[in-house]
Amino acid sequence: MVIRGRQPSSSELFLLCLFLGLSSEAWARKIRYMVPEETDKAFFVGNIAEDLGLQPQELTERRVRIISRGRTQLFALNPRSGSLVTAGRIDREELCAQSVQCLVSFNILVEDKMKLFPVEVEIIDINDNAPQFQLDEVEFKMNEITTPGTRIPLPFGQDLDVGMNSLHSYQLSSNPHFSLDVQKGADGSQQPEMVLQSPLDREEEVVHHLLLTASDGGNPVRSGTLRIHVQVIDANDNPPTFTQAQYHMSVPENVPLGTQLLMVKATDPDEGANGEVTYSFHNIDHKIAQIFQLNSYTGEISNKEALDFEEYKIYSMEIQAQDGAGLMARAKVLVKVLDINDNAPEVTMTSVTTSVPENFPPGAIIALISVHDQDSGDNGDTTCSIPGNLPFKLEKLDDNYYHLVTERTLDRELTSRYNITVTATDQGTPALSTETHISLQVTDINDNPPVFPQDSYSTFILENNPRGASLFSATAHDADSNENALVTYSLVEDTIQGAPLSSYVSINSDTGVLYALRSFDYEQFRDLQLRVMACDNGDPPLSSNVSLSLFVLDQNDNAPEILYPALPTDGSTGVELAPRSAEPGYLVTKVVAVDRDSGQNAWLSYRLLKASEPGLFAVGLHTGEVRTARALLDRDTLKQSLVVAVQDHGQPPLSATVTLTVAVADNIPAVLADLGSIRTPADPDDSDLTLYLVVAVAAVSCVFLAFVIVLLALRLRRWHASRLLQASGGGLVGVPASRFVGVDGVRAFLQTYSHEVSLTADSCESHVIFPQPNYADTLISQESCGKSEPLLVTQDLLEDRKETFSQTKGEKWIQMLA
Repeated sequence: MVIRGRQPSSSELFLLCLFLGLSSEAWARKIRYMVPEETDKAFFVGNIAEDLGLQPQELTERRVRIISRGRTQLFALNPRSGSLVTAGRIDREELCAQSVQCLVSFNILVEDKMKLFPVEVEIIDINDNAPQFQLDEVEFKMNEITTPGTRIPLPFGQDLDVGMNSLHSYQLSSNPHFSLDVQKGADGSQQPEMVLQSPLDREEEVVHHLLLTASDGGNPVRSGTLRIHVQVIDANDNPPTFTQAQYHMSVPENVPLGTQLLMVKATDPDEGANGEVTYSFHNIDHKIAQIFQLNSYTGEISNKEALDFEEYKIYSMEIQAQDGAGLMARAKVLVKVLDINDNAPEVTMTSVTTSVPENFPPGAIIALISVHDQDSGDNGDTTCSIPGNLPFKLEKLDDNYYHLVTERTLDRELTSRYNITVTATDQGTPALSTETHISLQVTDINDNPPVFPQDSYSTFILENNPRGASLFSATAHDADSNENALVTYSLVEDTIQGAPLSSYVSINSDTGVLYALRSFDYEQFRDLQLRVMACDNGDPPLSSNVSLSLFVLDQNDNAPEILYPALPTDGSTGVELAPRSAEPGYLVTKVVAVDRDSGQNAWLSYRLLKASEPGLFAVGLHTGEVRTARALLDRDTLKQSLVVAVQDHGQPPLSATVTLTVAVADNIPAVLADLGSIRTPADPDDSDLTLYLVVAVAAVSCVFLAFVIVLLALRLRRWHASRLLQASGGGLVGVPASRFVGVDGVRAFLQTYSHEVSLTADSCESHVIFPQPNYADTLISQESCGKSEPLLVTQDLLEDRKETFSQTKGEKWIQMLA
């Protein structure tokens, strides 16, 4: 039982701590303090902030904390004052038992730099425990014939304090028969013995009562007492004797409970009750007494609780043998515990980071790991490792601490989370190991642009597509995550035929689907070259683009267009000439057509759809040439009407028709002679219009002839006047030359003046075109035109002009019919 003394006052404790703090010295790389036990909570131990080179407020800012291993936290940090204080009452005896020096070691972690500073605090003993005996009283039996000088070992007193506060002296109460003698043991302990000073007489006193007092050297002195009863019995002249003075035994710490460890043996030559020996523990620690069990009759020692090498390496106990008459003998038993590898290493994550960005530099610290094994020797030597296929490594520090650091740059796109298994293994046989797991999340940075699966794309769309039609879906993948992987799509601005690209197509910025904003026409353009851009939502954003070729496919949406013969603007048809002397295969004309479509849609074929004289003409299937199929006969009519159809090869096919009128005659006069007789019974108005046109042509011809005659008359008049002037000696010199028209002017007028007459044999819509004459080179005097002077023209000149006019008209008709 622990007896408490007076608690030291706060002033005494402060002076003691001040003295101890001033006398403490820093060991190599360690901070050392001293503090007395049994102090109040928050008792000042030392200025840790100053010793760490920090300001008090930096303890919180730099996350400074205490790291201790395997025990209750005894100290705490005061962030306001920057001091190290006690976390509660400290009992030195509970921590260190009988150790001369009681040191509490722990580490101070500056977490922002992950640096450790070892600290040792020595707990100074105070006299708070009184000496005490294991038993309150003890009884001895002594034969009355026991000779003076006989020594009786007495139980030891135990004081949990150390130094001056430990057990200092013994004192035996006054008795005429007994005295006290204290011996020094090999280990320096005091061993009290009671010495018989004078012979005993049972008849005089049967029982002697004595009191043994054990005192310590503290101030004030504390003490404990043991009541001793000595019973005087009849004579027994032979005490028990052990076979060995000291017994040694080595057992492994994992020996099963109830195992017989050893057997002590003591013999007594006496007979009867004086020779019966019983065994008991003597001067044994109460903890050891709870572990071992002694058979009082056989002397067998067994374990009733598990042995622990980490707690006791050697169990020391004393066995007492006593016969029935009270004579005793003692022997020492030492049980050595052999360490086995029964403790796996302990792995503690002192500080750990759970997530890092993927651009974390090599050598950056991920975690601070502590490894400890309670075994000894090779069983306590540990190694720490992680799998070799990870981009991390372990760096060993002092006191079995490790840094887990990055070995190379991380890539979230390859591995987004690492489950790191840290394995601590001892060197025992068999080796024991402990695994702990660190889950490390690699956070994303925007280091990957969107990527299209292909370098370029092409797609096709039929022309005449509806507006809003889906053209193509462009998809880009971004290997990043979250916002960095959110892709938006857009089109690179461009112009097509002077119009912005955005007026032709649009793109959904979220899905990448392209839509047509207008209907495409193959005949307008056949392909579009676009560039689709994909941009992520990172900071800064990354982008990439891909080329897209949009090909417009042709549809058969254009009918063939006939180029020749060209239709006049009034809708009439032309006339082709076929001489009656034409042989079979004679080329009459050729139908020329084109199709704005392409490919099969533009392949044209020609056929004769309708003819007034079947079998007379044939049309080339691919050339469009109109040729005679047989020789022309006299009975064939002058006007032949042909309907030629031009058809493409699209689906569905489209076609166009043209109506040709072929005049069958050997020469133009024959055609002109027969034009007046051509009638179309179906429509009388057509023949009347033709008659009007013929009359108009004749009238125009007459006017033209009259105009020419007038011009010639003016020319002759001028010539005649010049002759008269020459004869009269220049009497007309003052007359302006511009009032006369010469023959050269008439020739120039004839060269510049032209007219065109187009006649058709089967149309009521024939036309006549009269271009305005060019008077640039001919000036006619109004006064000369108004005079009634005769104009002299020779007959040859008139005939020549008539022939010229007839030839001009003939050439015009040939050109018109061709």
